[in-house]
Amino acid sequence: MKKSAFLTGRQGEAQAAEYLRRRGYRILEAGYRSRYGEIDLIAEKRGIIAMVEVKTRGDDRFAQALEAVDGPKRRRIRLTALQWLGQQEHEPQLRFDVIEVYPGGRIHHIEDAFE
Repeated sequence: MKKSAFLTGRQGEAQAAEYLRRRGYRILEAGYRSRYGEIDLIAEKRGIIAMVEVKTRGDDRFAQALEAVDGPKRRRIRLTALQWLGQQEHEPQLRFDVIEVYPGGRIHHIEDAFE
């Protein structure tokens, strides 16, 4: 049986989490939900918390995955991040990243993708 090159969103998130672990990040949360939305991965490295949106795509012929993280999506991620921060004992340094996952294991990590 031929193996499909298509990745599901969950498979892409798992690949992104493994990618981050290999680069020294500690995964704090996966699939954190609030009434505003979801943050795919919350990871920490050297005291900086990365709120990571993972976009899984079949290819980038039409548009890069980053382009799917538009203004309304960014707003929902920010509001969800604020809720997560409110549950922490201290307020860590925070940034918003996007990881694009493509078939064949190609990953593009964009740090500080938006404010």
